Amino acid sequence: MQYHQPVLLQESVDALAIKPGGIYVDVTFGGGGHSAYILEKMQGGQLYSFDQDTDAEQQAEKLISDKFTFVKANFRYLKKYLRLYGVKQVDGILADLGVSSHQFNTAERGFSTRFEGPLDMRMDKDSPVSAKEVINEYSEEQLHRIFGMYGEVKNAKTLAREVVSARNVQPIETISDFKKAIAGCTPRGKENKYLAQVFQALRIEVNDEMKALEEMLEQAVEVLKPGGRLSVISYHSLEDRLVKNYIAKGKFFGEVEKDFFGNEIKPLDSITRKPIVPSAQELQENNRSRSAKLRVAVKRETQESSKK
Repeated sequence: MQYHQPVLLQESVDALAIKPGGIYVDVTFGGGGHSAYILEKMQGGQLYSFDQDTDAEQQAEKLISDKFTFVKANFRYLKKYLRLYGVKQVDGILADLGVSSHQFNTAERGFSTRFEGPLDMRMDKDSPVSAKEVINEYSEEQLHRIFGMYGEVKNAKTLAREVVSARNVQPIETISDFKKAIAGCTPRGKENKYLAQVFQALRIEVNDEMKALEEMLEQAVEVLKPGGRLSVISYHSLEDRLVKNYIAKGKFFGEVEKDFFGNEIKPLDSITRKPIVPSAQELQENNRSRSAKLRVAVKRETQESSKK
């Protein structure tokens, strides 16, 4: 089985407009598909690929090139690690915000509703908080917030109450324990969609994904050269909204700021009016690509701006 089939491969890498001798960053190495393709396109230059996952680190060992450096770190530390390598500015940054097929298909990682396994979901296996801690230790209010906000679950309040009453009887340790505990809230005929939303909420919370994404986007703007490209693939509306707002307005919430003359003060210009989505052929070949949206931006030549 393929480790991971990269989504929007051609489109996301072409969007970087790779230049000879350029410096590029893949902030989500995963199975390495995007990184391998970037390396194919590069003439000289250097690629830095980030991932906090040990499995990704093992995959990276297969990519042997003097143009390639693997960085075992969360992309929220983009600027810090590039500095450690003496890199201040880069020509392009690619981010594929999806969970790799490998992570979904490895039962003991606890990402998928299809398998029995522990309630884990940590991208970084050394991180202290797994989904088990969230389910067994968070207050009812906290659970209500994450199910509603990160999973966009309609009955988030009832769901949180069910979890708390089930864990009061006995700890919820495994995926099947959890599914059993919330069976009363799971809509009939829509079990898969509902569980996917609930698991998404837990995964986002466990890995602090939204905050990490905000931090990465802000740092991306700082390290991109004027004219440098940002290529981001997102898979759910929460991520996509953050990316879209940041590209359009230079901030995550509120309206774009303007200078005295009414010019927008923002660091990026969007290259794609609408997000790029997978072709019919890709959808047929890779079901996981169905919710993917690619947004591409270029850093403005004049940089009066990224100070919010």
